[in-house]
Amino acid sequence: MKLLRIIPDGTDFKFMRFRVWSFPFSAFLSVVAVVAFFTLSMNFGIDFKGGTVIEMRAKTGALNIAEIRSAVDKLGFGDVEVQEFGGGNEFSMRFALQPGGDAAQQEVVRQVRSIFADKFEERRVEVVGPRVSAELVQNGTLGVLLSLFAVLIYLWFRFEWQFALAAIIATMHDLILTIGFFAISRIEFNMTSIAAVLTIVGYSLNDTVVVFDRIREMMRKYKKMSTEDLLDLSINTTLARTVMVSFTAALALIALAFFGGTVIESFSFAMLFGVVVGTYSSIFIAAPVLIYLGLRVGQSASSGEIVNAEPAKAKP
Repeated sequence: MKLLRIIPDGTDFKFMRFRVWSFPFSAFLSVVAVVAFFTLSMNFGIDFKGGTVIEMRAKTGALNIAEIRSAVDKLGFGDVEVQEFGGGNEFSMRFALQPGGDAAQQEVVRQVRSIFADKFEERRVEVVGPRVSAELVQNGTLGVLLSLFAVLIYLWFRFEWQFALAAIIATMHDLILTIGFFAISRIEFNMTSIAAVLTIVGYSLNDTVVVFDRIREMMRKYKKMSTEDLLDLSINTTLARTVMVSFTAALALIALAFFGGTVIESFSFAMLFGVVVGTYSSIFIAAPVLIYLGLRVGQSASSGEIVNAEPAKAKP
């Protein structure tokens, strides 16, 4: 079993010393993410822009994407994205939103069927109008904001304001970097991506709360230990759990990212990125922020009680 342990028992790594590098590094990445969002924008999918997506599979033989793209361009529906996926015999076509309402979108589907029906079978057709896409943008944004507000209220009552604020700072850090990841990687941002963002929020907060709960436990035991040493001790005693959970989650997400197909590509790659960033922020952002927020050793995180206890060796 020792061979399967990524983190050995009794680690004593001084994480708090790295805050002088982790904070500037994270600030730099956040600025890059924000600049990328406003300059490159997001590669919004049909859910947010509106339009038509049609997926087809060849009945026999392989695809000739060049011929397919040429045939689609002749239809005169503007720029069309044609992408091969699957085992080399499937492809998707993404048409921009056509002027003329629902009738115009259905005309796109009708004409595509008329030229491809003989050699290809239809796998999926999705049409989204402008009103629906606008509602999805509003509801998706509102969902993320309400989730953050609910988490802030919960943590405020569960711990103290320092912990709540630190968790929100770490979560916002993860969200900003994830948005920057979408902008730079050009992975399509759709409703599946919103699900990934909300899942990243939950994953990151869960990891952070585990560390915070151990910090609060240590605060009740050790009065004479410095704040930095106590935070290092708390992180080290939860490090094996944190790394193993992230490692096993990453294994599953790697399989989804490379073998799950284009339908869940945005979700799986975003989650894989979020697992790495969430683990990093729980250790190098959330915990060190507590130092600057005035957390004091020996003070109970729920009652403010000063506990007289001598330092002793902590058990993981």
